[in-house]
Amino acid sequence: MHDEEIVNLPASIDMKKENLFKLLRFSVFFYSLILPHTVNKNSSLQIYLSTAIWYLSIGSILIPILYKKLTYNSKALHKKAFSKMSISNKLSVRDVDVSGKRVLMRVDFNVPLDSKANITNNARIVAALPTINLVLKNGASGVVLMSHLGRPNGSPTEKYSLKPVAAELEKLLARKVLFLEDCVGPATEAACSDLKNGQVVLLENLRFHSEEEGSSKGSDGVKVKASPQSVQAFRESLSKLGDVYVNDAFGTAHRAHSSMVGVDLEIKAAGLLMEKELLYFSQALENPQHPYVAILGGAKVSDKILLINSLLDKVDCIIITGGMAFTFLKVIDNMQIGGSLFDKEGANIVEDLIKKAKSKNVEFILPVDFVIADSFSASAKNEIVTAKQGIPEGWLGLDIGPQSIKDAANAISKAKLVVWNGPCGVFEFDNFAKGTKGVMDALIAATKESHTTSIIGGGDTATAAAKWETEHEFSHVSTGGGASLELLEGKTLPGVAALSSKL
Repeated sequence: MHDEEIVNLPASIDMKKENLFKLLRFSVFFYSLILPHTVNKNSSLQIYLSTAIWYLSIGSILIPILYKKLTYNSKALHKKAFSKMSISNKLSVRDVDVSGKRVLMRVDFNVPLDSKANITNNARIVAALPTINLVLKNGASGVVLMSHLGRPNGSPTEKYSLKPVAAELEKLLARKVLFLEDCVGPATEAACSDLKNGQVVLLENLRFHSEEEGSSKGSDGVKVKASPQSVQAFRESLSKLGDVYVNDAFGTAHRAHSSMVGVDLEIKAAGLLMEKELLYFSQALENPQHPYVAILGGAKVSDKILLINSLLDKVDCIIITGGMAFTFLKVIDNMQIGGSLFDKEGANIVEDLIKKAKSKNVEFILPVDFVIADSFSASAKNEIVTAKQGIPEGWLGLDIGPQSIKDAANAISKAKLVVWNGPCGVFEFDNFAKGTKGVMDALIAATKESHTTSIIGGGDTATAAAKWETEHEFSHVSTGGGASLELLEGKTLPGVAALSSKL
């Protein structure tokens, strides 16, 4: 139930109660006039009746006041309870005294490796450094780092070992990192039992155990569920490795994995990276600035139904772009889309989404022109067509056109808050990257010149920002594609829900 629904719930009841109170006051007034002329002249009876009428009169005034006071307090309690579930109300590592304590930290070291186990991009390791350095600076006796890498399907696999990460982390921290060959068990527990002088420990890949994800896959591809007993034992062993739990792995926050939700420690705080994610997404979800614009791309409408539905309750304008624009235009205007993407499943919901947008007074901006190609390749022949002209058979739309870029830029220039999830075209091909780059440039300009809060929702959009090295030009670029999508859809993220709330 939304906060507004909770607050407005008693409104109809209030009206009924008010009518009853008015009737009560009228009745008291009426009988105060009539009764003295109809009762026996017995003076004691007259006194009793007069006293009763006086109490009823006072009651008819006080009861509505008391009722409103109680209703107000009830609403306030509802609001308070709702705010405690807020993602902006989670305990931060900044708020925790870690002096002399072991900090068990969930990080995201799922970095790309080449065939020789060399790290090709260390950005995720670098992103964890501020939180690691903060707890060390604040006097932690040691830091035990745990992460997953790849998909080893619940069994030890050499190519997914975190050992190369330990070596890279040593360089970045300029201090010794102890690498342990398992993440649980007596030997690991013993090694982490008495950490001193800010010792840093990196555990082996959590996903070498099926109990991390709750299941594993055999060589035949069949999923085998881990027993509840073994999952519990795994979680208990992890819980022995620290005194304070810190989660800095937002990219995995939508997974109810053991290291995300199963550590049984009293204090469970968000790391600096997680804190930043929650700070910006709370701005988009809980108390957004207006005008609020959402830019939504990607291939399928069906993949974004929950997202669009959720955002329609919050935004002032939605810019539909990318492959799913063809499904919208085909349904709404019967546009000829040639060989472009068409989502049959998503087509069934398009009209409902448009109706909801109109009922909520949300502006819906669709592309008016496209860059089309005669094949799906970087070197394909390309042309610009309008939506009214349509796309001929044998051709497909791979990007939005110049007028569509201008329309999007115009909406962005007026916004105080912009959330972007999904590119405008096949930005990996230079001939079809102008739409994504043009919208990106408009958002960068709004961020700099108008102080617009700009949030890039991870995934392909973050990849596009990395391509043009513009990540630092926005207010925030999310590190979690799936996690940010689910958060914007209005879902509760298990890894966030498991964190302690501020008092």
